[in-house]
Amino acid sequence: MNRILIKLGGTLLDEQSSRTRLSREIAQLMNPQTRLTVVHGGGKQMTRYLTDQGVESKFVNGLRVTTPEVVEGLLKIFAGSVNHTLVASLTAAGASAVGLTGIDALLAEAEQMDPALGAVGRITRSNGHILETLTAANYLPVVACVAGDRQGNIYNVNADQMAAACAASFQATKLIFLTDVDGVLDANKQPIPTLTKAACAQLIESGVATGGMQAKLNAATSALDAGVTQIHIAGGAQPGILSRILEGHPAGTTLEAK
Repeated sequence: MNRILIKLGGTLLDEQSSRTRLSREIAQLMNPQTRLTVVHGGGKQMTRYLTDQGVESKFVNGLRVTTPEVVEGLLKIFAGSVNHTLVASLTAAGASAVGLTGIDALLAEAEQMDPALGAVGRITRSNGHILETLTAANYLPVVACVAGDRQGNIYNVNADQMAAACAASFQATKLIFLTDVDGVLDANKQPIPTLTKAACAQLIESGVATGGMQAKLNAATSALDAGVTQIHIAGGAQPGILSRILEGHPAGTTLEAK
């Protein structure tokens, strides 16, 4: 049984044409031998919403400071419009998609990362049973990057970390990050075909991988440590990218535990 988790960057979902194409590619992967889960971001959409509401977006080390106004936006944008628009697109492509957040059945249980960041959460546990139950019944879970805890608190969590935590609890064999760049880039801005955990650490320490890519590499290595056997980081704007990856053709950057 193949277990695959696909993380979609929010930028790829902002335009209908890109969202529709990716939905079709994902729906085409569904078969009795494959169980799929999708995790998505939505930072671009969130920033636009907050700007429209007159709320300034503040970031510390790439993390959005999450005030009560931002938590309201999380539910309206991440868990609301972005999630449901993607679910609708996947449904139109033929998948039996189900929208979720980490709050549901404590799929992603979190704790506050730093009081200075407000309601930014660090995932402490993931309940893969809900993903197992849905995928076993041929549903496609579509997870927004919002987490919760047993006291009813709501947390903003990094979408890459959400993907890594869900992939681990889902016992995914492959974790695919589809992003707006064509893989992990070296110091000369050229894609790197393969990486080890040690090479990821070196890219971060040398300052080559920063910001969003640093977050992806940290999430990827944590997923490898948790038992995910293979991770791909590739450009989601390339038509047919998912089938290329799954058929073993060169695409983006591949990370393996070594």
